[in-house]
Amino acid sequence: MNVWAINKELGIKLFLLELVHRYGPDAFSLNEHPDQCQAVEVYLGDEPDLSAYIYTFAQSSEKYAIDLKFPLSEHNIIGKNENLGLEQLFNLFSIHFDV
Repeated sequence: MNVWAINKELGIKLFLLELVHRYGPDAFSLNEHPDQCQAVEVYLGDEPDLSAYIYTFAQSSEKYAIDLKFPLSEHNIIGKNENLGLEQLFNLFSIHFDV
């Protein structure tokens, strides 16, 4: 994943750089949302139904939010994890993906 080639704002790029640093360049894939420069959706391997939507819009400075998506949509956790620091974000992220 070439983070700098992706049209996202700096906070999202910092998240993606840390993602690549922790898990390698090919561990996660992006579900593109080209119209959303303040958000990115990532999934592990070939399971796009299990994903995390990370965004910075409507958050405090240098904070993130994460929506956790599951194969059964009634289990999705949307709008519950906001204004997180990067380490808090990765804690939830690692639990969600069991990595």
